[in-house]
Amino acid sequence: MKLNQEGLKDRALWESAGYRLPEFDREAVVIATKEEPSWLHFGAGNIFRAFQANIVQKLLNSHIVDRGLIVAEGFDYEIIEKMNRPHDEYSILVTLKADGTTEKTVIGSIVESCILDSENRKEYQRLLDIFCKPSLQMVSFTITEKGYGLVDGTGEFLPAVKADFQAGPKQPSSYMGKVASLLYARFKDGEKPIAMVSMDNCSHNGDKLSASIGTFAEQWVKNQKVEAGFLAYIRNKEKVSFPWTMIDKITPRPDISIEELLKRDQLEGAEALVTSKHTYVAPFVNAEECEYLVVEDAFPNGRPPLEQAGVMFTDRETVDKVEKMKVCTCLNPLHTTLALFGCLLGYKKISEEMKNSTLRKLVERIGYTEGLPVVVHPGVLEPREFIDTVLQARIPNPFMPDTPQRIATDTSQKLAIRFGETIRAYQASKQLNIADLKMIPLVFAGWLRYLMAVDDDGNAFSLSPDPMLDSVCPYVADFKLAMQDEVDVLSRIKPLLENKTIFGVDLCQVGMADMVCGYFREMIAGPGAVQKTLDKYVK
Repeated sequence: MKLNQEGLKDRALWESAGYRLPEFDREAVVIATKEEPSWLHFGAGNIFRAFQANIVQKLLNSHIVDRGLIVAEGFDYEIIEKMNRPHDEYSILVTLKADGTTEKTVIGSIVESCILDSENRKEYQRLLDIFCKPSLQMVSFTITEKGYGLVDGTGEFLPAVKADFQAGPKQPSSYMGKVASLLYARFKDGEKPIAMVSMDNCSHNGDKLSASIGTFAEQWVKNQKVEAGFLAYIRNKEKVSFPWTMIDKITPRPDISIEELLKRDQLEGAEALVTSKHTYVAPFVNAEECEYLVVEDAFPNGRPPLEQAGVMFTDRETVDKVEKMKVCTCLNPLHTTLALFGCLLGYKKISEEMKNSTLRKLVERIGYTEGLPVVVHPGVLEPREFIDTVLQARIPNPFMPDTPQRIATDTSQKLAIRFGETIRAYQASKQLNIADLKMIPLVFAGWLRYLMAVDDDGNAFSLSPDPMLDSVCPYVADFKLAMQDEVDVLSRIKPLLENKTIFGVDLCQVGMADMVCGYFREMIAGPGAVQKTLDKYVK
């Protein structure tokens, strides 16, 4: 079986192998979408292929919509060149269910892929054309939180960003500069309305996107590269909106067991590959069944009826409550906790960690005991039931091949949101006491121990990618296993513990530094000290 337009003509062959195929006239959808696109998405990664693309597929299958998706990739062009286009934009979604069954779906809702490369005139012109289409209702993003960043670790604008500020929108090189340039083209073509929708897993994601685009507009106006009306255009919510969203679906890297499953089906070219930018990509995506997408209903040019495929539309305040519930308490902190200690304790799958009674108890305490008291009930989802599903079905799912190493990526960018928000909520509460937070400091100590890049057996391991490694690793570089108890940990790492950008609060100021240092000191007592420390304080 070949995953392309020609290979999928033999529907009986695919269906006999257990695949669900698109149930719409794809040729007609391709033509309609290219002529009058309604939804363009930036970020051709796994979450998009497993979630947003499947949402549109459901609507196409039900004949609720007649247009598909156009995807653009601005970070790793090889995804498009080596995966999307060779397969005529088709991909396979393998849904991994907790009961051990799998569901295989050929996704055909993506009808065109583009490369966000301003130096490639043909590619860039196509995106300019799409952005100027009156039919375009929404432009969405799954490019990770750092994709919106304009500054380095010191707060200075990145070189490419500074260069784009000076050069203007004609041929920018930074990601956000290119997006701002495309939006400027829509402004020039009649100030057409549009929704710019971040669907990344970060707090107030719409504001992050708005701030980045707004900074470019401000600088270009200041440097007389664009007219002042462009800034007014993107600040006018009736013209350009930046809705907040909350997204939740676990989509790990392509797993070898799923690759072997597809090979047994006689699928040709099922192998995953790693691009030169270290992106793991395959003709398939393996993902959990559970999914949530909550969106602020602010679309000045209308929107597809995504609620008919399970998307929840609501107001900004409700999105904020759901997002905080998930990101700050009910899922993401638990995942980060397991990621850090999973790396230290030698685990290769998150699901396997839930068999460690201490780790299970640790995330239960972080979720139910320390986190849940500060959750504001969002109304559209029940917080305790959400945590129940996470801890009883989602994370322990043995068929979800997610790794601690993947989730540990960019931890320095996550701690402030995933734990700092809870600490601040305790600070603001008259009923709660920060001194009662015992497990969150344990996670902070675990991160410091992780930064030593030595596991609990004393073996070196590779840290997951993180933009702050060069800044934070030197603080623990001189620590060794089996150092004497009297080592002055606090004096060495105090500047790091005071970093509000990383932790969300000054840990010294809130009285948490001594506890973190104490935990850390015990974790470096020697081989096996991490597990011993966890056993001591969790149980």
